[in-house]
Amino acid sequence: MSDKGKYASGTQNRRFVWKEIVWPIILELNDVSFTLQQYQKRRDIVCKQHNLPLAVSSRGLVSLIQKNILFKENDLYSIHYRLIPYMRLKAECDYATAIKEVRVK
Repeated sequence: MSDKGKYASGTQNRRFVWKEIVWPIILELNDVSFTLQQYQKRRDIVCKQHNLPLAVSSRGLVSLIQKNILFKENDLYSIHYRLIPYMRLKAECDYATAIKEVRVK
């Protein structure tokens, strides 16, 4: 990842965290929110499977919050309200779809 620029790395981290950690948690729980502990448990498993440092997932999570895809309140994270229909349908919602939905006004 060191040969990529700052913005490309950030996007890659966001995409990875969304696809491999956050969206699977949302679908598994069938809820719009999850706790920090639930995130950490899934993160540890995924990072071990992909042989990645935890820092990659941390940067990706923070970046998802900055992009307003996720919202944080204390130890609770929740998805943007425009992503709730995807959750209810148990539909695939990749990062591109999520960012598009959040940006649509």
